[in-house]
Amino acid sequence: MANGWDHDINLAMLTDFYEITMSNAYYKEGMKDTVAVFDMFFRDVPERGGFAIMAGVEQLVEYLANLQFTDKDIEYLVQLDHFDPAFLSYLRDFRFECDVWAIPEGMPIFPGEPIVKVRGPIIQAQMVETMVLLTINHQSLIATKSSRIVRAAEGRGILEFGARRAQGSDASILGARAAYIAGVAGTSCTVAGEIFKIPVLGTMAHSWVQAFDTEYDAFKAYATVYPDDCQLLVDTYNTLKCGVPNAIRVSREVLEPQGHRLKAIRIDSGDLAYLSIRARAMLDEAGLNDCKITLSSAIDEYLIQDLLRQGARVDSFGVGERLITSRAEPVFSGVYKLSGIEKDGVMEPRMKVSDNPEKVTNPGEKTLYRLYNRTTGLVEADLITLIDEVIDDTKPLTIFDPLHTWKRKTLTDFRAVPILEQIFEKGEYIGEKRHIEDIRAFCRAQLDTLWDSLKRFENPQEYYVDLSDTLWSLKERFLHSEMEEQESV
Repeated sequence: MANGWDHDINLAMLTDFYEITMSNAYYKEGMKDTVAVFDMFFRDVPERGGFAIMAGVEQLVEYLANLQFTDKDIEYLVQLDHFDPAFLSYLRDFRFECDVWAIPEGMPIFPGEPIVKVRGPIIQAQMVETMVLLTINHQSLIATKSSRIVRAAEGRGILEFGARRAQGSDASILGARAAYIAGVAGTSCTVAGEIFKIPVLGTMAHSWVQAFDTEYDAFKAYATVYPDDCQLLVDTYNTLKCGVPNAIRVSREVLEPQGHRLKAIRIDSGDLAYLSIRARAMLDEAGLNDCKITLSSAIDEYLIQDLLRQGARVDSFGVGERLITSRAEPVFSGVYKLSGIEKDGVMEPRMKVSDNPEKVTNPGEKTLYRLYNRTTGLVEADLITLIDEVIDDTKPLTIFDPLHTWKRKTLTDFRAVPILEQIFEKGEYIGEKRHIEDIRAFCRAQLDTLWDSLKRFENPQEYYVDLSDTLWSLKERFLHSEMEEQESV
């Protein structure tokens, strides 16, 4: 009972209860084979950033590929005395048969656009809602935060140190994965390294130093065990009075006589800018110009920027709780909404209408294009279209703000790239599994296609996610017809 329960969790049961109650009702209404389309999109970039990073698709694939209900699950649902026996028999023989599209992991994503699309029997498409959201929301959140921290470091390494502060084991393991995709150098989470082949990093804690009679004895013992990778934590007692001097002494007395060098020191408390400047001077004076300095202690992108402005001498940062929990804004605003339902072989659009403009959805089955400038290779905008529309990028294209329609721009030198990739066809996985190093490299390349103004932490440029003329007109008709219908009631 390692996790407080006596059996393994079947993720098919990781649903909000209403997904099962609605599915039971769909079944009783004779709708189990009715085809529907659902879109996942998100409403806001965390921390008012210019973009987010897509992550979690690999785990979504694993979930969908293994979706089934066990006898134990059915027994539990029977005990609830809430469901039709025929529906429970349906669940016993459940097989996922939907088509699924997703934006590739590592790609920048923007509010309002479909990042996952599920098309298939409505019960099946409805049942996966919670796990689609849970999986993509979490890893996209951590990848987005990690990307901000990596960019703030301006080429210095970021070490993910958050395992002990993560909100559960899955959050630690999958958070480390998402962070690596977004550019961190490695993780302290050993099991994440084992599973995903991420570099694992870390040397000692203050307890190692405290376990010896003196700091020097602790450093000497560590250098003896790890002469090729000796990195010493120097702030247990006093960074400048004994920590750095003892590190230098061990380098001279233990490492250098054996032909080794002190690899790095880490400072985990105090005035990090001041201490790093003084430590750098002491190391250089001792001939340890090649010894690196790592700074840790409640670090995020804002503190990194401040430290660099203050002249901190630092080669890498250890970042823990503020990365792995995305502490400043720990929620990714992804939602999963019905956008179409098939009747007599025709997909009829559906749209949610709200008094809050940001909650009004885009109707119909859609796809998504990214528009790149052919000359610069940089992104111009994203364009949501209905599924049967084709963008001819050999002709000029006028795009416009869906809310402020007078804001228009005509593109002439662009290429239109569809970015929703199909990963399941009738429940069978048809995508291509990518190594995490390839996803990481793809993410880095995709970030290079963004304008620098989108990468600002404060007041980034607004990136336009536009609607095609056809989709915009459909949405407007829906809005007006809904208003007229309500007024007539």
